[in-house]
Amino acid sequence: MLTTVAAFDRIGEENAFAVLARATVLAGQGKDIINLGIGQPDFRTPEHIVEAAVKALQDGQHGYTPSVGILPLREAVARDLNRRYGVEVDPGLVMIVPGGKVTMYAAIRLFGEPGAEILYPDPGFPIYRSMIEHTGATPVAVPIREENGFAFSAEETLALITPATRLLIINSPANPTGGVTPKAEIDKLVKGLAAHPHVAIMSDEIYDHFVFDGEQHQTLLAYPEIRDRLILLNGWSKTYAMTGWRLGYSIWPQALYDQVRKLSVNAWSCVNAATQYAGIAALEGPQQPVADMVSEFNARRRIVVDGLNALPGVSCATPKGAFYAFPNVSGTGWRSAKALASALLEEAGVAVIGGPDFGIHGEGYIRLSYANSADNIRIALDRMGAFLARRDAA
Repeated sequence: MLTTVAAFDRIGEENAFAVLARATVLAGQGKDIINLGIGQPDFRTPEHIVEAAVKALQDGQHGYTPSVGILPLREAVARDLNRRYGVEVDPGLVMIVPGGKVTMYAAIRLFGEPGAEILYPDPGFPIYRSMIEHTGATPVAVPIREENGFAFSAEETLALITPATRLLIINSPANPTGGVTPKAEIDKLVKGLAAHPHVAIMSDEIYDHFVFDGEQHQTLLAYPEIRDRLILLNGWSKTYAMTGWRLGYSIWPQALYDQVRKLSVNAWSCVNAATQYAGIAALEGPQQPVADMVSEFNARRRIVVDGLNALPGVSCATPKGAFYAFPNVSGTGWRSAKALASALLEEAGVAVIGGPDFGIHGEGYIRLSYANSADNIRIALDRMGAFLARRDAA
């Protein structure tokens, strides 16, 4: 019998992909499925970005690149962050990686080992906890509460730090809740972190363009007092509808950069060249497609929130960012949110994700992505309402 390393038995997964697979099977059987489960924009990548990739290939850009990414793209990232947030970023600290998860993996591998503790948001992106457990470190859940608008509490977060804490992961705007943590709370967190110089911070800001109702995204790059221990995660997947291109970036402290560079050489070599040139076009080309997409998501958000709050036993706080709603379904009488999510897919033809797939504090909630057409969202809400009414009557 083959024996594998125990660490691989501790790897979890992202159940959104399992739901997508099941929805695909059902659709293949002829069932009409509306997928509100997967978190990817339903828009085409803007044409000028596609054209830049095609041109790069035609110009012969199809070989290896530096493992940290081509310099013009790293410089474009630095300019974009300066333009949007007024922060100075050294292109020599920018790492181009194949997607956002790579930065999570690298950061958690750097600090995760038996005896270490890593704090992560719960409910939160499931790969955080999965990779923490893979390293043998102890995952420590930072509760993300509906009564706080699904923003993290600086006080509650700081109280969880111990001498064994090595890394703190934060995410705003957040998946799965759509919560946006206000600047005052981030100010409080950063001030409190001064008492914990042994703790590194990974700020997942992949949804930074998706903020609504006058909210402003507060990047942690704006705090010079933590820049020497801050890892920033961002990329092109959500903002430019480029999920399948696998293009992300991270900003690293000088002390960590070369370690991650060596990891890239060992693990993924580099991001494909044509995609990197597409990334330049995305950052430096017209931004109207992004504005149009955000506007459309905002319109859908209102449909989703109003529709969910009209369903029996369901209440939904208005998400301030990302493109997810995280309604409270504890009033529906279902024994678990995952059972409800499964029944909605199998019986009502609506794919959603059970809140417990995002952590122990996700029970009583489900996640809906409004990365689908307004018409499909309305149909899905009608199906959910009919299903809940029918089951209640039963």
